[in-house]
Amino acid sequence: MKKNVLVLFGGCSPEYPISLKSAYGILTHINADKYNVLPMGITRDGRWLRYHGDYEEILNDTWQQNHRQCTPAFLSPDRSVHGIGEVKENGLSFTYVDAVFPVLHGKNGEDGSVQGLVDLAGIPTIGCGTLSSALCMDKYRAHQIVSLAGIKVPKAAFFNHKPTAEELYEESKALAYPLFVKPLRAGSSFGISKIAEKTQLVEAVDLAFQYDSEIIIEESIEGFEVGCAVLGNDQLTLGRVDEIELSHGFFDYTEKYTQKTAKIHMPARIDEATEARVREAAAKIYKALACSGFARVDMFLTPAGEIVFNEVNTIPGCTDCSRFPSMLRGIGMDYATVVETLISLEIS
Repeated sequence: MKKNVLVLFGGCSPEYPISLKSAYGILTHINADKYNVLPMGITRDGRWLRYHGDYEEILNDTWQQNHRQCTPAFLSPDRSVHGIGEVKENGLSFTYVDAVFPVLHGKNGEDGSVQGLVDLAGIPTIGCGTLSSALCMDKYRAHQIVSLAGIKVPKAAFFNHKPTAEELYEESKALAYPLFVKPLRAGSSFGISKIAEKTQLVEAVDLAFQYDSEIIIEESIEGFEVGCAVLGNDQLTLGRVDEIELSHGFFDYTEKYTQKTAKIHMPARIDEATEARVREAAAKIYKALACSGFARVDMFLTPAGEIVFNEVNTIPGCTDCSRFPSMLRGIGMDYATVVETLISLEIS
């Protein structure tokens, strides 16, 4: 009997378009001879629709235009259902689900909210669970835990409410410019500013608070960013390390998805010993934050060779040209093998 894999895509997040591209990558590489694939889309306004059409329409965001291809649906929290319900003309129809694969980025998808619903339903989640998803999305608390694990983190100031200008200047006065001002739980660099002087601080904080109710202000780390793909639960598979080369500014939304001026070097232009240290740090961070399934661990490498933690993406970009599959191709794993390995971690 084929196992049923529910693939969630879209979502109420600014990263909705990226989710569609990642989902297309996953859907077109799942072994359909082995699994029944059940695509379910979440619209920008939060409607859940079981999708029965071509995957190409997900890629170009026309998937919900043909109503005959979509039925209103929901993931049932009732464990006796262990799956989804669809609202059809003749009533409710239920389908058993063996595992849920959330291919969602950012808020309301990567932050533990969907993972919690899947937990309530008693269905295995492909990828990080509720706790690790919530922790990794929270830049301040993730840094606290990683610091306790012995990995250096940027010096920072944390605000759980919008401060007055006086509070802002007082709490951040020990930080050296340039600074990064970030929403605590936003992805794809939404709401992030890099500022060079104090006069820019209030405006940057106002922007960050548009994306979250808590923010963090971090010192910029001299050096460059490196990343490592991690795959597995107890036994980990580590990809090659990649490197982001920037001509200016920082790796914002535009650069992440167009790379107009940024370059990704895979493998990174570092020696073998340094790469080994970065991979070791990635594994340590992955375990400290209770990750499972897969994640991309992003760090900085200083001119002195010091490794500084940046963040963990618990559902990294999964297009053919994304960093995560690229790093695993570096150790000989093609995209289909990565997807099969991920599913097999939850479905025996």
